[in-house]
Amino acid sequence: MNVFVIGLGLIGGSLALDLKAINSRATIFGIDTNDLHLEKALELGLIDEKAAFEDLSQADWVILAIPVDKMTEVLPQILNGIKDEAIVLDVGSTKEQICKSVENHPKRRNFMAAHPIAGTEFSGPSAAQRGLFIGKTNIICEVEKTASSLQQKALRFFNDIGMHIRYMDPKSHDKHIAYVSHLSHISSFMLGKTVIEKEKNERDIFDMAGSGFESTVRLAKSSPSMWTPIFKQNKEELLKPLSEYIDNLNRFKELLENDDFEAIYAEMEQTNRIKEILEGINLKKERSNGK
Repeated sequence: MNVFVIGLGLIGGSLALDLKAINSRATIFGIDTNDLHLEKALELGLIDEKAAFEDLSQADWVILAIPVDKMTEVLPQILNGIKDEAIVLDVGSTKEQICKSVENHPKRRNFMAAHPIAGTEFSGPSAAQRGLFIGKTNIICEVEKTASSLQQKALRFFNDIGMHIRYMDPKSHDKHIAYVSHLSHISSFMLGKTVIEKEKNERDIFDMAGSGFESTVRLAKSSPSMWTPIFKQNKEELLKPLSEYIDNLNRFKELLENDDFEAIYAEMEQTNRIKEILEGINLKKERSNGK
């Protein structure tokens, strides 16, 4: 089986490692615009050989793991170059524009729109890790547009690497992911920016930073080259939750200015429900894993 991974970062590299682990006969080919990434992927054993787009006719599987703005340009070209039995998977954090880019392509049936919700704040081949996707959710959009035989192949692979599958239409995916992923990245980036600007005048401020700050600002270490295109593609769905978040911050500021600490307590107590919600989700996942 010939697997072509286009984009050898955290997600692409981790999928390559999992594929090699469950199918020793698979040959992993790597394509990346960054030659250093290709060399590092070879050194780390993420891929077996370098490749180019001209080689895609040999592919049985293609995993597309590049910034989402590039996906809309590259995906139709990939479908043009593959054989009829090949499957192409994307792993983009937005789905509507990616799906629209190939909605009328003659080989639309060869494409599965997926979003494995897994990752860290690190990027590049060195960030790849085997087992990254165990217990994580994979959102699949427009599954009915993928050929049934190819669906089965992809779903078997996702099951083998320990993922939970959810099905969703692209617009709903982009709306919901704006709240639970994209907004949290903006919040982290802007918190980091706020503290960095203060640090210019108070050099020891980071000596006072505890684990709470570190965990909250962790996502600010994420790659701007990946996240700027995500924010651009999902702009319309992101503006509403961003406005709601700003309204909540302004309300908190107003309560603080008015010394209304009873209301602040009530706001925080009500938000504590997030603990119950998250615990319920984790328990559901553990049960589905047979634990």
